[in-house]
Amino acid sequence: MSQRINRRTFFRNSALAGFSIYIVRNGFPGESTSPNEKLNIACIGCGGKGAEEVDDAARENLVAMCDVDGERAAKSYKKLPDVRRYKDFRRMLDEIGKSIDAVTVSTPDHIHTPAAVMAMQMGKHAFVQKPMARTIWECRVLAEVAKKTKVATQMGNQGTASNGLRRAVEVIQAGVIGPVRRLHIWTNRPIWPQGIERPRETEPIPATLDWDLWLGPSPKRPYNHAYLPFNWRGWYDWGTGAFGDMACHTLNMPYWALKLGYPASVEAQVAKLMPETYPSGSVVNYEFPARENLPPVKFTWYDGDKKPNGETLGLPEGEKVSGSGALLVGEKGMLYSDGDYGDKWHLVPQKQFEGVRLPPETLPRSPGHFQEWVRACKGGPPAKSNFPDYAGLLTEIVTLGCVAQRLPGRKLDWDGPNMKARNCPEADRFIRPEFPKGWILDSVKI
Repeated sequence: MSQRINRRTFFRNSALAGFSIYIVRNGFPGESTSPNEKLNIACIGCGGKGAEEVDDAARENLVAMCDVDGERAAKSYKKLPDVRRYKDFRRMLDEIGKSIDAVTVSTPDHIHTPAAVMAMQMGKHAFVQKPMARTIWECRVLAEVAKKTKVATQMGNQGTASNGLRRAVEVIQAGVIGPVRRLHIWTNRPIWPQGIERPRETEPIPATLDWDLWLGPSPKRPYNHAYLPFNWRGWYDWGTGAFGDMACHTLNMPYWALKLGYPASVEAQVAKLMPETYPSGSVVNYEFPARENLPPVKFTWYDGDKKPNGETLGLPEGEKVSGSGALLVGEKGMLYSDGDYGDKWHLVPQKQFEGVRLPPETLPRSPGHFQEWVRACKGGPPAKSNFPDYAGLLTEIVTLGCVAQRLPGRKLDWDGPNMKARNCPEADRFIRPEFPKGWILDSVKI
């Protein structure tokens, strides 16, 4: 961990242990901003997916960009040469926090929570890319801090805002396919290496990269090009593998439509358990209890070389298995979502549903995923995928699957509210990670 930040100043400004709330430019967190007034936004992570957030933020008032890798962020820096630049988000918030209303966080997963928590504790609204966090405990922290500070939040599972996904939710909740007791979801990921050993070579650190800051609170290790800029997703220390990376998209529509809460149990089978990386393929089975007037649901996830075929899914003849998708099996038929985002779907068997009368639209339509968040920051209604009410539990369910992948063959009896596998204390170390002293989460209590 880099020691270049003045620790006394950092902790004075963070005041984390008591969840203290800072006064911001427009008043206290949660106070309305004029819809016509532009937000002062700082972007943490400006390359790759983060470049999209830079473009979105620039439509408001982009006051700072922060990235540990100058080469990765080069396109954003070139496009907006006059915007202030930082490598360390803590230094940025420490130095110019009073002029910032909101932040975006588009970093590797292990930095999401430290960056967002520090910003929210200072009264900044937060937009965080999916998965919201790397572990279950971090998801809970983000949701609790957002609730306490009353800031506007949104997770970057963009399909939530699509009309197609919302239409699917309406169709399922209207009972068109009947009560759903079975759910299948699969993905074409990983498209990065998983099920591999750590590289043995130590390579020179690129001049544009602050490797120490990139590692952040994760255990120290030598630099190797095999980790960056994309392949970190497959490593336990930094990512959440194929499941964590994609299920916040592919599970999103069924999660909303079926009103899923905490599962009762989860169990995984993997191709091969590895010490540092997620498996090359897995099947994960969840059991969800009855909730409200809805029946229990069994949900199976497939990734990598464990992708299902049409027979496994029970698809009618002629229905092809897409690269990624979701299949909700109801008593009257099926809804088949083709792709990652839940926005493209059809009813199965198709002949059975020809001419069927679909329900009227009942859900509000979105102005756009990022725009929903901006509107919420300015005092409008909460964004749908906000942390306390929606994204927190969705991502807890997803990261629970990541825990199961690290304990294959063990059926975890899950106590969701208390974040405990009742029958497997070995799971604790995967549910709540340790953070080194000096990082924002070493003093957070929930």
